[in-house]
Amino acid sequence: MDIRVIARELLNALEQGGTIPSIVERNPRFGWEQGYAVAAEILRLRRARGEKTVGRKIGFTNRNIWPEYGATAPIWAHVYDRTVVVAERHRATISLKGSARPRLEPEIAFKLKSPLPAGITDTARILERIEWVAPSFEIVDCHFDDWKFHSADSAADFALHWRLVVGTPHRLRAQEIPTLATQLRDCRVTLQRNGEVRDRGVGANALGHPASALAHLAEVLSRQPQFEPLAAGEIITTGTLTAALPVRPGETWSSVYEGLPGVTGLTLAFAD
Repeated sequence: MDIRVIARELLNALEQGGTIPSIVERNPRFGWEQGYAVAAEILRLRRARGEKTVGRKIGFTNRNIWPEYGATAPIWAHVYDRTVVVAERHRATISLKGSARPRLEPEIAFKLKSPLPAGITDTARILERIEWVAPSFEIVDCHFDDWKFHSADSAADFALHWRLVVGTPHRLRAQEIPTLATQLRDCRVTLQRNGEVRDRGVGANALGHPASALAHLAEVLSRQPQFEPLAAGEIITTGTLTAALPVRPGETWSSVYEGLPGVTGLTLAFAD
């Protein structure tokens, strides 16, 4: 089991939009520790070729979808300057060229204004460290056939991250944090394809609260010294609030958020 070989194999799959056999099936001793060792090597390689990290994605915070993927815990990965798209006037167009099996997830993203260490679990205290909240779409992708993988596979496979589309941010004011803490948990999102409702979800689907997903990541990172802790300026998307649904060129998808003042939905058109 050569971590460097596996990292390059996954990077090649990413660049070619291809798939590879399960790492765990080939290496039964490949577990969480090895999965994140591959992630650390991928981080080194991507930074060496000029990519800059701008934040993180947290995946599998929605336990409702665990049975579909055989997930056993949340996963995370870095987000890069080359994988983030800022929506203009709540809209964006994304080419799916280079993806393998893309799926779409409506999420809630935060930008940190100060570091978030492990041990802070109160949602209001976490929100005090947030600069803004925004609607987001994460396009996830899987480099294993038919989205069949083991948990450690998914950790190594960029935590399934492909693109992150960030909508118009709502800047937090201190006086609104107590109310916002409740609104983020209870807000509702509707996911539509070409105007047809495909699924619905709530903020609590992200580990009970999107801010709790941040706290979870901070705790995980405290046990992974090979990675930097969460720092000011990072954009972090906290996991899908609905099912992750397949997308294809020619489709237009939209999200509608309710019960979260200042946060509007996104419209995303997919091209070849």
